Amino acid sequence: MPWIFRAILSVAFIASNMALAASDDRIKYYDILYEAQLEAGNEVARVSITLKGAKLPSRLTLHVDPERHKNVTSSGGVKINNDEVIWEPNPGTSTLTYDFVIDEIKASGRYDSRITNKWAIFRSDKLVPPISARAARSLQSRATLAMKLPGEWSVLAPYSKNKRGDFELKDPGRRFIRPKGWMIAGEIGSRQDVIDGTSTVIAAPLGKGVRRQDTLAFLSWTLPDLKKVFPEFPQELLIVMARDPMWRGGLSGTRSLFMHADRPLISGNRTSSILHELIHVGTGIRGDKESDWIVEGIAEYYSLQTLRRSGGISERRFQQALENLAKWGTESPNLLVKSSSGPVTARATVVLHEIDQTIQKSSNGNRSLDDVVTALAAERGEVTLKKFRALVEEAAGNRVPQLDRKFLAGND
Repeated sequence: MPWIFRAILSVAFIASNMALAASDDRIKYYDILYEAQLEAGNEVARVSITLKGAKLPSRLTLHVDPERHKNVTSSGGVKINNDEVIWEPNPGTSTLTYDFVIDEIKASGRYDSRITNKWAIFRSDKLVPPISARAARSLQSRATLAMKLPGEWSVLAPYSKNKRGDFELKDPGRRFIRPKGWMIAGEIGSRQDVIDGTSTVIAAPLGKGVRRQDTLAFLSWTLPDLKKVFPEFPQELLIVMARDPMWRGGLSGTRSLFMHADRPLISGNRTSSILHELIHVGTGIRGDKESDWIVEGIAEYYSLQTLRRSGGISERRFQQALENLAKWGTESPNLLVKSSSGPVTARATVVLHEIDQTIQKSSNGNRSLDDVVTALAAERGEVTLKKFRALVEEAAGNRVPQLDRKFLAGND
């Protein structure tokens, strides 16, 4: 055979192998079906996770709470080691089941997760615990959540439903998808609207006098201003509300939050608990062991800024709120603590206002703290003092003394 033909065949063989290799690297999908069965008044939900596909992960590790995730069984191999459940699914189709204890009482004696004869409120990322998957990089999941409910009950979550009425789960960037965010089920009422591109639902148990429409109207005038700073704000938002015995505060989640129905939309000190939690939803950030003040301070400062910018409070009221927070913040001058609450968050809010003023002055009004928090929200994930300081000083163009450790620790 002439050499030229051998060369052509060789090139064709190499190209064929490259095509096969590229084909092998293409994304392959498997399906995950989460099912949860609720019974009115029964604090235990029965949960199953079913995997189906030509190829499945070789191992899944569920990081469970032994007090809430119990009686684990599986059609594949399973090992239980305190707070870890290691599951090796069978090829093709494999199912793991367990019981989930819905009711959870906080130290205050009130519930942040509860089921009664008429309704249930809980977080789906507690119902299904964090899961680590061992799988080929080309293997990705498609996931749905099906709820089996009593009689006339209905259910809401921060996801769209398919034709069967199951939730189509989304988690961009994650190869293994699980449900996240708050859920409400039972005899419930809701109000909804599209606010500045975000499909917004306010839901609560029936017959509890919850101000659903008032809350929706409040968001109609504040959410557009909030989204100018947090453009990555989700396109779907669920706000779950209830009265006692639920916890008398607010708790944010993925594309969702819980807010006690007795909390005012704007407090007497001009802060807003619901805007505070919405900013947590919009940023998606968490602090390390000394940076929670940044996370909580941003939420509180921008709840005030959003009210001021939207006309909810005047400039004078805004300044009065900062003065009151400054007085409260003297009770806990050290910001470099693991968990920020009360006076720590109060001082953090005032420090962030000072940083905002410093950036604006140094940049001749061309930059502000808005640029910093927008960048943090785009990255999401963990924020550290080092990362925050780098963003602040890049915006300011020089050193910002309010971020010196001695000042933050209250020693300066």
